[in-house]
Amino acid sequence: MTETHTYLALFTGSRTSARRIAWEALSETERRAREQAGIAAWHAWVERHREAIVTMGGPLGRTKRIAPEGTRDISNEMAAFTVVRAATHEAAARMFERHPHFDLFPGDAVEVMPILAIPGA
Repeated sequence: MTETHTYLALFTGSRTSARRIAWEALSETERRAREQAGIAAWHAWVERHREAIVTMGGPLGRTKRIAPEGTRDISNEMAAFTVVRAATHEAAARMFERHPHFDLFPGDAVEVMPILAIPGA
């Protein structure tokens, strides 16, 4: 049995990127058509990687930042997340190449990082 590791994939997208501005400039009809195509492509991606997906994840909503100074609303580029298993970090990253996040949605990137064990746990 091949050892696997768990990775967090964060989908990012800037509200001010050229891709997002072009997306917002589409007609409502065209944007909805692309959304439908994107959702279908995303489901196809899930089917191809079903065995590796630990947590499907999903879109992320508004963010609250909690710090010693208090809690406040902030904006960041995190758009969605998924948790996958793979033999290597490179293998996990390859799963997201040509993902619908880039092709059909105005996404900027997917950041893939290992989820490490808690020291001493």
